[in-house]
Amino acid sequence: MPSVPSFPGSESQIPDVRVEPIDLAARVDEALAVQALAFGLGEAEIGVRRQIVLRHLLAPGARAYGALTAENRLAGFVYGMPNDRSHWWSTIVEPYLRAGDCDSWLDDSFVITELHVHPAFQGHGIGRTLITTITDGATQPRSILSAIDTESPARGLYRTLGYRDLARQVRFPSAAKPYAVMGAPLPLRRR
Repeated sequence: MPSVPSFPGSESQIPDVRVEPIDLAARVDEALAVQALAFGLGEAEIGVRRQIVLRHLLAPGARAYGALTAENRLAGFVYGMPNDRSHWWSTIVEPYLRAGDCDSWLDDSFVITELHVHPAFQGHGIGRTLITTITDGATQPRSILSAIDTESPARGLYRTLGYRDLARQVRFPSAAKPYAVMGAPLPLRRR
């Protein structure tokens, strides 16, 4: 398992972070360690996701941003790409979206593939900054993503940014919990 980043003193004071483009392929293990903590992943799933992330980064238009500490450690990351209906994710969600007459969202959208913030840094606007930064650079008129279909801080954040539910109770083959697919016009809503 990748080493889990720890941030001394982060329990009481959140250090400043900067958000900037990152070479996610070069930092994939560090990013997956953050994702494992934020999302509760086990070692086997991290190995699978490593290959998925590296494959995604080869897609045309794929981009990644990181929230970096003064020590250049990853406190959070986001990556995404222009959506392609032939990608695995789109083929899974398309029938759910079609059932709600929302499948057109799969066209001309920027998909947020992953967004995770280290638990020591959550609740301080880092996730909001990451997602707005990456989508501000998108040329597509809208964004889509999937999130576990439960009321959570992540879903609350997405709603404040303008995302709305397009489909719920979406079942991915290896996921234990159902997901919601959400979409928002770009640029994302600001506070």
